[in-house]
Amino acid sequence: MFADWFSQTSLIAMLLIFVGSYVQTAIGFGLAIVAAPLLFQVSPDYVPAPICLVALFISILNAMKHRSSIAIGGLKMAIIGRIPGSIAGAGLLLYVSTQVLSLWLGLLVVFAVVVSLLPVRIEPTPVRMGIAGFFSGFFGTSSGIGGPPMALLLQHQEANQLRGNLSAFFVFSSFISLLMQAPIGFLTTHHLFITVPLIPAAWLGYQLAKLTTDSLPKEKIRLAALVLCSLSGITAIWQSF
Repeated sequence: MFADWFSQTSLIAMLLIFVGSYVQTAIGFGLAIVAAPLLFQVSPDYVPAPICLVALFISILNAMKHRSSIAIGGLKMAIIGRIPGSIAGAGLLLYVSTQVLSLWLGLLVVFAVVVSLLPVRIEPTPVRMGIAGFFSGFFGTSSGIGGPPMALLLQHQEANQLRGNLSAFFVFSSFISLLMQAPIGFLTTHHLFITVPLIPAAWLGYQLAKLTTDSLPKEKIRLAALVLCSLSGITAIWQSF
C-alpha cells in the first residue's frame, strides 16, 4: 500500500500539486488551474475530488494566514450561488465521458488564462457575486477549477485581501463540492487514499510561497503561472482528440 504512494504516478502528482499550491499561496488562486489538466493526464482519478481535497487544505492554511483581511459579508451572495452551481456540476459529472472531461478541463484553463489577461475592471456587485458563485460551483465541482469566476471579480483587491477572501470562499466551496461528489461515486476511499501523499506536497508548496512571495514580484509569478496554465490547458485539449 505504501509503495503505491511513491509510485511514478504519485510522484508526478505530488510535483504538480507542489507547484499548484505555491501558485495559489502566492497569488490567491491557481492550484487547480495549474495542476488539474496535467493531473488528469497522469490519472483521471485525481480529478475532481483529490484536487478539491487539496484545495480545501491549502485554503484553510491561507484563510488562517490572511484572516484579518477576510470580509465574509461580501462573499455571502457568492456562497449562496455556489450551492446550485455545485449541484449542476455534479450532474455534469454523471453524464460526461473521460474524453469530454479532458476537453472540458482544457477549455476551462484556457478560459481562465484569457480572463486573467483581460484589462477590464468588473465591480463585484451582489448580483455579479451570486453569478460568479454559481459558475464557480459548476466549474469547481465538475473539474476542480472553481477559481476563475471569483478571481475575475476580486482581482483588483489589495493582495492580502484578495488572498484572504478567495481562500475563505474556497474553504466553503471545496467542502460543498466534496459533498456533491460523494453520493455520485467521485469521492470514495480510493480517492482519499491517493490524496494522502499530495497533502505534504501541498504543504511544502505553501511554505515555499510564504518564504519567497515577498521577495519575488507578484506579476512575474502570475505571468509564469499563466504560461504554465496555457501549456497545461492546451495539453488537455490535445489529449481529448
